[in-house]
Amino acid sequence: MEIVSKIEILRLELNKLCANKRLADQEVIETSQQLDAVLNEYNLLRMQRRVPFLKKA
Repeated sequence: MEIVSKIEILRLELNKLCANKRLADQEVIETSQQLDAVLNEYNLLRMQRRVPFLKKA
């Protein structure tokens, strides 16, 4: 799965979780941390110019 797809899937999942759970819920925190890790990976690849910029919604 390409990194941009991973970002979008995690973003959507986090939005759903936040609509139904408290922000301090462990599942929300874990999903947020997963998204952070993928975004950090994406930014590293961007600095190395290996992936395109994310498109604005």
